[in-house]
Amino acid sequence: MENHSKILIVDDEPNIILVLEFLLEKQGYQVKKAFDGLHALEILVDFTPDVIVLDVMMPNMDGFETASAIRKIPELEATTIVFLTAKGTETDRRQGYNTGAEYYMIKPFDNDVFLSTISEILAYG
Repeated sequence: MENHSKILIVDDEPNIILVLEFLLEKQGYQVKKAFDGLHALEILVDFTPDVIVLDVMMPNMDGFETASAIRKIPELEATTIVFLTAKGTETDRRQGYNTGAEYYMIKPFDNDVFLSTISEILAYG
């Protein structure tokens, strides 16, 4: 399955990254990964993904700070940010949307729901 969509996964949990990378690459997406927000911002210097999947709780720079920083980069205005996190309170969700995310998904997540969400984002922008 040939697909030119690019996705950046940002999560400090190696097992989550492995699962997401496997699921997304199996669908033909080009995947890059970062283990924290600072690493993500380094990658984004020369990689412009269509979607960024972002955890909230990470060392150095949390997901909310990372999303805010990403939203200040003009080249990434069209990039969709999806939070995928265990932090599921209404306050967390609100903060996620306020920092620039378009989607907020809770861990543990259903693989099929995750993939269909990514597919819908890429199909409809």
